[in-house]
Amino acid sequence: MRIPIHREGWPFIAIFAAINAALYFPSPWAALAFLPLTIWCIAFFRDPERTPPQAETKLVSPADGKLLPTVEAVPPEELGLGTEPRRRLSIFMDVFNVHVNRMPLSGTVEALAYRPGRFFNASFDKASVHNERMSIRLRPRGSALPEDDIVVVQIAGLVARRIVCNLKQGDSVERGARYGMIRFGSRLDVYLPARSKILIQDGSVTVAGETVLAEF
Repeated sequence: MRIPIHREGWPFIAIFAAINAALYFPSPWAALAFLPLTIWCIAFFRDPERTPPQAETKLVSPADGKLLPTVEAVPPEELGLGTEPRRRLSIFMDVFNVHVNRMPLSGTVEALAYRPGRFFNASFDKASVHNERMSIRLRPRGSALPEDDIVVVQIAGLVARRIVCNLKQGDSVERGARYGMIRFGSRLDVYLPARSKILIQDGSVTVAGETVLAEF
């Protein structure tokens, strides 16, 4: 069975495999003990295909993981959306989840903003404010109103030390399309516009590109 792997993973898989091979010659038992880590590395960078629901009004999850409690929060200030709180859905990814991130809806990238920060546990609420992050402001297709914009934020966690985002301002994106990932264990925040309806419960398990979070 072929396991699809994200291109970001091949250098790491090669390193783990090389260590396994090097351990085998002095001690096959040491190589056997290290083998689960190599298998985990392969699994971490898996990149399965996903099929989003057909309805364009459905906003899908940008990440695999578990939905944390929904809160009212101000979007990242660097995106210029003002100080009005929005409903925020946060998805926590542990080291066993697929970490490829996908677009929650089709539209245009209005703005991107990277901000360095700290590395608190991504399940903590303060991670949204203090941790390193990459923020994306997305204008839904068919809308010309700034108040309809969606915000998606990639947030580094306690173990995560690299955020990968393959977008640039002005890009036209499709719902469910891959756009980046975070290594290793992290969090995705989604800030919703006022005229959206949440369709998922706190604590739910999400699948990137398929699980519906909300509807316009």
